[in-house]
Amino acid sequence: MATRRSRAVTETTSAVVAPAVTMSVISKPTGDADSELPIAAADALASADQLIETLSAYLPACDAALVRRAYDFAQLHHTGQTRKSGEPYFAHPVAVAGLALKLRLDDASVCAGLLHDVVEDTPVTVADIEREFGVEIAEIVDGVTKLDKIEFTHKEDKQAENFRKMIVAMSRDIRVLLIKLADRLHNMQTLAHMRPDQQKRISRETIEIYAPLANRLGINWMKSQLEDLCFRYLYPEDYQSLKQKVGQAKSEREAHIARVVRRLQVLVAEAGLPQALVSGRPKHLFGIYRKMQRQDLPYEQIYDAQGFRVIVETVEECYRALGVVHTHFTPIPGRFKDYIALAKDNNYQSLHTAVMGPDNLQVEIQIRTVDMNRIADYGVAAHWRYKESGRALSIRDEKRFTWLKQLLEWNHAVSDNDEFLDNMKIDLFADEVYTFTPLGEVKIYPRGATPVDFAYSVHTRVGERATGAKVNGVMVPLSYRLRNGDTVEILTRSDGRPSQDWLEFVATARAKTKIRNYIRAEQRKRALGVGRDLLEKAFRRAKFSFQRVEKHDRFPKMLSHFRSQTIDELAIRVGFGKIETAAVVAWLLPDSEEKALEKEEVRPLLRRPRKKDKRASAPASILVDGLNDIMVRFARCCAPVPGDGIIGVVTRGSGTTVHRRSCPRVLDIDPMRRLDCAWDTSRGSAATVNVRVWTGNGPGMLAQMSQRFVDAGVNILAAHCRVVDSQRAVNDFEVIVADLDQLEAVIDRLQRLEFVSRVERIRA
Repeated sequence: MATRRSRAVTETTSAVVAPAVTMSVISKPTGDADSELPIAAADALASADQLIETLSAYLPACDAALVRRAYDFAQLHHTGQTRKSGEPYFAHPVAVAGLALKLRLDDASVCAGLLHDVVEDTPVTVADIEREFGVEIAEIVDGVTKLDKIEFTHKEDKQAENFRKMIVAMSRDIRVLLIKLADRLHNMQTLAHMRPDQQKRISRETIEIYAPLANRLGINWMKSQLEDLCFRYLYPEDYQSLKQKVGQAKSEREAHIARVVRRLQVLVAEAGLPQALVSGRPKHLFGIYRKMQRQDLPYEQIYDAQGFRVIVETVEECYRALGVVHTHFTPIPGRFKDYIALAKDNNYQSLHTAVMGPDNLQVEIQIRTVDMNRIADYGVAAHWRYKESGRALSIRDEKRFTWLKQLLEWNHAVSDNDEFLDNMKIDLFADEVYTFTPLGEVKIYPRGATPVDFAYSVHTRVGERATGAKVNGVMVPLSYRLRNGDTVEILTRSDGRPSQDWLEFVATARAKTKIRNYIRAEQRKRALGVGRDLLEKAFRRAKFSFQRVEKHDRFPKMLSHFRSQTIDELAIRVGFGKIETAAVVAWLLPDSEEKALEKEEVRPLLRRPRKKDKRASAPASILVDGLNDIMVRFARCCAPVPGDGIIGVVTRGSGTTVHRRSCPRVLDIDPMRRLDCAWDTSRGSAATVNVRVWTGNGPGMLAQMSQRFVDAGVNILAAHCRVVDSQRAVNDFEVIVADLDQLEAVIDRLQRLEFVSRVERIRA
């Protein structure tokens, strides 16, 4: 029993043992980017014998010969390759295998970790892997391998397609995702050798996708390390400042943790729980930073930057320990969460509470069993079904993989890559709220969910016909934000229809996707009617019957020329304004009165914006479908600047509006109306953008901020400054920048000012 309990408190740096209670004080923040790395990351060239020895310690029946063959195979094929750091490339797959060992994965996973890059970076194929190591390992390696052999127009498309491939693979075997996370973690641990722009790009992708995935899988130590590493490269100034402040307060922090732990251990021992494990440690740096941003407070005013944990044997003892804590310390209202009775989607269970502890400071405490603690540390990796049965762990029959099934559903239902990534990020970042149906069934949603989200989770038809909602028996608007414990009833009508306005407040990807699909279907119906009507009139003017079009010899080539599969699809494109009817008639009937548009010169016509639109006077710096002579205007909702990923949207009579690819409004528009766009760097241009700066309230601050813009070569068009209270002010600047690099440079300069708490780019 003592051995079992000793594993419940991990990565301790020192321990003080009382006669009856084990106590642990951890001084280093959990998951700090500088914290001790696992075996293979610290010793990247660990031998095959070392890996096998570690694996055998928890999996005695492992296939040691298979692991050794994989080690030798990968080492042979990576011979001569080096990383950016100059070290042998083989150090990376060994490190990934070491992280698989830290997750206590099986021998096939360790082999996949060793082999995961040979298909990508050497002449070896997946078929070769299957022949040498079997189907199981080959499928894991194939699932992790990126689609580098395929050409993509945009990096975003490549990123999305890689995720789509991984999701399909992990639907068959969740180990694909775990090896991918290990791969990403080691890449982040060695990111210092990359260029600054690559560091930011990789870190942004990691904090948006991979860290939330680790969180959803319940692997907390991995999630914390990923977040801290991203923090280091995305906000280097804030990272170094916070790291320094945390380091300066180390002795005071350790003393506070020791006092709280001693007090807790005495209390639980007196309550008849002598075998409880009590530990305390600082929160990881990004967790502290996120709390500072959320509460808009400096580090010195964050009083609950430490976390404490009480680990007991049974569920009944968890509630007894909670009673002890609440009896001797004052609970903070609204801060208690029971994840034992209502476990999270990833099977995480624990009691969370916050109290006013010793020194009259807030203290956050988690109470859980040994098994719950193991699941919290290893997440899904703590449940390996294949360890017993020899089969891969599939998501199909696992309740805790509901969210992964949702990703698989979106992969099939959403064809647009931007929308797919948007949906993925929405649900990965979800902080949960627990609600009930009128029959008492528990429904879990991301925080901020509404009755519309609830309705669509019940059934698509319920969502489409929703007209109202009752929460706890009281009528509420459909935009009402659900709270923990709410009982929700949806009111429907047979003639109910989804509204475009719902997209402004729904929180779940499922609801957004269903609403968008419905609205797009309606838009297409209208565009089809308008397009057919316009084509009929155009062909009538050419003295040709529209009914005879499909029988014409040139009809198949005409469809191919206009990138359409059917006449209805062509009519929809005409209805949306992407193609002019004159171009269609000229192509099908070259000898008609529409001959002015010769077929060789015909292309989808984009109208120029009206002269009265001031935005139309912006310099042409955009390539639209590869053409640089198309007049465009920039969307004010997202204000793209050179360097942003962009996309064009066609509007009848208004030409092409250029948005950032990440703009939420683009996702609500039918893909048929979108056009590929790129910045024409050869023509030189500038763009207007809005920057918001949160500062303290004092004299001389505006002058210092203005000087930072001048130093960066940025011209200020307008400034609006307002005082929030006696301590804070918000300053909005409308500026002209040459490109994204210049914008990021001036934001970085502003963030270095002592009185500036936050800087961000905003919508107009």
